[in-house]
Amino acid sequence: MRNTTRLTVAQALVRFLVRQWTERDGAEHRLVAGCLGIFGHGNVAGVGQALAEQGAGTRDPLPYYPARNEQAMVHTAAGYARQSGRLSTLACTSSIGPGATNMVTGAALATINRLPVLLLPGDLFATRVASPVLQELEDPRSYDVSVNDCLRPVSRFWDRVNRPEQLPAALLEAMRVLADPAETGAVTLALPQDVQAEAYDWPEELFARRVWHVPRPVPEPAALARAAGLLRASRRPLVVAGGGVKYSGACAELARFAERHGVPVAETQAGKGALPYDHPRAVGAVGHTGTRAADTLAREADLVIGIGTRYTDFTTASRTLFGEARFLNVNVTAFDAAKHAAETLVADAREALDALDGVEWRADPGWTGRAAELAAAWQAEIDGFYGGTELTQPVVLGVLNEIAAGGVVVNAAGSMPGDLHRLWRASDPGQYHVEYGYSCMGYEIAGGLGAKLAAPEREVFVLVGDGSYLMMAQEIATAVQEGVKLVIVLVDNHGFASIGALSESVGALRLGTAYRGRGPDGRLDGERLPVDLATNAASLGADVLTAADPRALRAALATAVASPRTTVVHVETVPGPAPAAEAWWDVPVAEVSGLAEARAARERYDAAKRAQRPYL
Repeated sequence: MRNTTRLTVAQALVRFLVRQWTERDGAEHRLVAGCLGIFGHGNVAGVGQALAEQGAGTRDPLPYYPARNEQAMVHTAAGYARQSGRLSTLACTSSIGPGATNMVTGAALATINRLPVLLLPGDLFATRVASPVLQELEDPRSYDVSVNDCLRPVSRFWDRVNRPEQLPAALLEAMRVLADPAETGAVTLALPQDVQAEAYDWPEELFARRVWHVPRPVPEPAALARAAGLLRASRRPLVVAGGGVKYSGACAELARFAERHGVPVAETQAGKGALPYDHPRAVGAVGHTGTRAADTLAREADLVIGIGTRYTDFTTASRTLFGEARFLNVNVTAFDAAKHAAETLVADAREALDALDGVEWRADPGWTGRAAELAAAWQAEIDGFYGGTELTQPVVLGVLNEIAAGGVVVNAAGSMPGDLHRLWRASDPGQYHVEYGYSCMGYEIAGGLGAKLAAPEREVFVLVGDGSYLMMAQEIATAVQEGVKLVIVLVDNHGFASIGALSESVGALRLGTAYRGRGPDGRLDGERLPVDLATNAASLGADVLTAADPRALRAALATAVASPRTTVVHVETVPGPAPAAEAWWDVPVAEVSGLAEARAARERYDAAKRAQRPYL
């Protein structure tokens, strides 16, 4: 007769989670290192009670962190997972109804960015005895539909635990997906509120310590031979380093490969920092938000070696950037490796680079030298953008880049990701933390909180615009409550500056992109809104400093770094020189319009569209 333990479903879930670990290269990490949550009637008596019983309030062994918004807590978990190299994450628990649907955006961000997060939303009664319960969506097509079904398309694994007997299989599959670098993303276990509280006799082996070994798949020999043939035929190769390089811990191998074979290395948003900015082979950001150096080389390359990248629209400049180059894609995920009709090497980035390093071949020396010259010229341009006397956005970044040595910079949306991608001088793989897979406004502060929880030894600098701040600032209160220190640089330009510029470029006349009231004629061009973001940040518990010029900003940041408390540095920026896009982005323009601006924009659009490659 096997040994059993009688626990509720929620108690069994919590006990299981604290016994799960990942392992790679001999180092072990807690797979689920804590739980974020907001309690309501759909989870307080189940998951909430189970967390209280096992001591989550004491931070051991599964610390509980109160959140202020369910979307934000998923962003925090994603930020934690990213800063942990995807080897560890946080769980998120919510009530049913709006608590659950608030998590959909965060789940989409995690899945799109290939980041593991565990979602535990409450659900309606499995017994249906109480029906309809508070916040239940009644669907006349089926009683088996709840709002949690919204999480299906944005989850890599989704299950509803309608009976205690279903829990072990659901848990094991959930952990497998979270720990699998090829399949990871959001994982959702919908938990009916009556089932959460139901008791069951669980086999003791469910709670045994379990280690999920994170694999390093090696290249298949025939695929490696085909890849070697492409390398030997190439004279002008270009590496496009994506996030997979950093998640694999393959930065040293990438540096060795680039040095030995004379290959310039360009970086995606997720891959930025894979090489230090001053490495002899680093040519900077590539794509629509790329540098002149990298984008020039991309147009002339005869072979693009994509390593750990999923080739977003910005990376390929809407498929106009890479000329007639062939593609060799190294990726742990076959789906991404096969993009652009590439020769595929489905493998861990570190293992693949080690194998490719053994190929006897070298890029043309003239190509290698030219890449170095272009990169040096771009670094000189950065000096110009950083060295202004007014607080333009590039000047703010320059001052922060100076202060943030050894720290982590977090950002997500607006014009800042583009300026950061082109201008930021990343010194190490963990320093640059810009969420650009979903480019989700509101990620910044919550994601920064997750990054700091994952790397408490590093200073975390959150760069957030006024638009993103107004969408989701409340996790400042969580940081203050938990004593988790952030340095938040609040860049205030009184509107949606990035979309304002885009709106103007497509003939939409900047409609609705400035924070202004109605003017006398009813247009949104009246006085600026009297919103005081600095006072708002102080009301959430942060210390607040302001800066009106570069010297004051440098002093304020130094004060913030020296402080043990979360500090917001409020900066009002002015328009000024900023790096222009070196490559196109496909944003469709109205085909017919009564506005001359829109007609001119359509002509430019049609001309650019002709340069697109299908990459069959």
